[in-house]
Amino acid sequence: MTDTALPPCPKCSGAYTYEMGALLVCPECGNEWSAAPAAPAEAAADAGERVVKDAVGNVLADGDTVTVIKGLKVKGSTSGIKAGTKVRNIRLVDGVDGHDIDCKVEGFGPMQLKSSVVRKA
Repeated sequence: MTDTALPPCPKCSGAYTYEMGALLVCPECGNEWSAAPAAPAEAAADAGERVVKDAVGNVLADGDTVTVIKGLKVKGSTSGIKAGTKVRNIRLVDGVDGHDIDCKVEGFGPMQLKSSVVRKA
């Protein structure tokens, strides 16, 4: 890239940006950012939005349908949630201990699951 083609700083809109390796740097505010365009998940993370991924790395969103990938024990129940159980219409929340999916599992009722034990269907 040449000096005329460098974009202004996204933080302070400064025009005096320069390249330093793979990064662009603003001397006015000290902001550093990647010159490559960001992927949608990375752009959401940069914007302050929380990105929740399932066990295989797919990005989850509210209303998705997921499949439980391993058997889960449920307190107060003689049987647990079996692997392969589909859970519809999930809601992403800031849960306790990594439980970031709020849902209703058929036969068990409302509960929270970890995103590491589900796969997007």
